[in-house]
Amino acid sequence: MNIPKHVAIIMDGNGRWARRRGLPRKAGHIAGAKSIKSVVLHCNKIGVKVLTLYAFSTENWQRPKDEVDGLMKLIKNYLKNMRSYLKYNVRIRFFGDLSAFSEDMIDKMNQIEQEFSKNTGMVFGIAINYGGRDELKNAAKKIAFLVKNGELNLDEIDEQTVESNLYTKGLPNVDLLIRPSGECRVSNFLIWQSAYAEFYFMKDILWPDFRPRHVDMAIEEYNRRNRTYGGVK
Repeated sequence: MNIPKHVAIIMDGNGRWARRRGLPRKAGHIAGAKSIKSVVLHCNKIGVKVLTLYAFSTENWQRPKDEVDGLMKLIKNYLKNMRSYLKYNVRIRFFGDLSAFSEDMIDKMNQIEQEFSKNTGMVFGIAINYGGRDELKNAAKKIAFLVKNGELNLDEIDEQTVESNLYTKGLPNVDLLIRPSGECRVSNFLIWQSAYAEFYFMKDILWPDFRPRHVDMAIEEYNRRNRTYGGVK
């Protein structure tokens, strides 16, 4: 079995999960948060090098205030409990514009990254206040600054220059992108990194019901596909 190096998952369907049960949307987010750990540990166990989960997008701020407030509370509580991952040797990285969060949240995320930095296992990436277009815009600004300061010539700019200025600097591009809930779009998630990813959309599974076996199903399908990267096999 060929295990993809970088698996990315859009954790979609929390609201629908709650609505089908006559529950408030926040109940779906709470249930969804409970699905995370088993998926992370399974991916680490089977040899995935990077797992990135889409936790909160730049567009999610447009949701009703009470839902956003509930999500922020849920994220804060999750951060408080992340030390439980230490014994599994995973590394943790946060991808996104963290400046939008409170100072205590930023400090906590920095502390977690530092605390886990000496681990040698899978990178557990959490995309938070993340948007693919926003990421590319920020990378363009960084590159423009280097050119303006004479640190980089225009003819030296290549794909590697862009990749070295992305949030995911130093990590492999996405091999497999999974989205439960039936939606068939990437929703501004890792759009540069997923240029040659295999997409696996799951119609009948909502994120709170997502389990390690669903990762295995996606990887089995990944192995059935012929990845040519524009060439011929």
